Amino acid sequence: MNWKKILKALLFPHIAIMMILIPISTVLLVYSMVFLGTSSIAAIISYVLSAYTLTVWCIKIPHLIRFFKTFKNENKYARKWQDDTRLRVNVSLYSSLLFNVAYALLQLGMGFWHHSFWFYSLAGYYISLSVMRFFLLRYTSKHKSGEMMITELSKYRACGIVLLIMNLAIALMIFFMVYWNRTFIHHEITTIALAAYTFTTLTLAIVNAVKYRKYNSPVYSASKAISLAAACVSMLTLESTMLTTFGNGTMGLSERRILLGTSGGAISAFIIVMAIYMIANGTKKIKLLKAEGKEYYGK
Repeated sequence: MNWKKILKALLFPHIAIMMILIPISTVLLVYSMVFLGTSSIAAIISYVLSAYTLTVWCIKIPHLIRFFKTFKNENKYARKWQDDTRLRVNVSLYSSLLFNVAYALLQLGMGFWHHSFWFYSLAGYYISLSVMRFFLLRYTSKHKSGEMMITELSKYRACGIVLLIMNLAIALMIFFMVYWNRTFIHHEITTIALAAYTFTTLTLAIVNAVKYRKYNSPVYSASKAISLAAACVSMLTLESTMLTTFGNGTMGLSERRILLGTSGGAISAFIIVMAIYMIANGTKKIKLLKAEGKEYYGK
């Protein structure tokens, strides 16, 4: 028996087998966590299979990095995506706009149906996001970065104004969460998945907000500022959801109100500061360009 070949086959299985292992191990692990105890044979098998799946994928990471680097350099569509900042911004704005409009209509319909200001506040929040992204998309779909700097700065400043208005909807959401104990209720597994998604979104929003500053485009910066504000609000709703899902019996209503009020107030203050900075900075640069008789870079 060739133990070296067996070990190699176990540690480096075919990619098709690795792909099949992901849904199987995930389903078994979730089923074990929800319906089975930790001491059952099926649960132990699911834990072992999940650990094995994670191990073989971690071993494969260097190969995957090389593969994607080669793909990025050799595939013309991947190169275009990597090199065309305007394309990435437009795709991000289009997808976010469609989601925000759909969710705003859903919350507005729920508000009409239930006659609830909670849903109206959510609808107002998503409508504000939609308005900002629509105005930015109208510019980026027709113009390149830096073509009309005063127009870009005007849209950047307008987004700051809308962020201030949007903060009213956020304050209303915080009021409902704190005073009326309104929240989102999900299953524990769903809440964990939402937590992973929200933390990933927040991390990417922070990275992109810093990364896109190098392009010196107010429109690009505004789009990432909007994403950062939305990610911060998502963190607040996630906090409320996790307190409902995992905090039953461990935290009193007054403690919950203090925690949500403090974090909600901090997020609201951050958005206000960011909005005021966008308004003040945009106004200052517009005045400077007009004083110099410039509308475009290089003129």
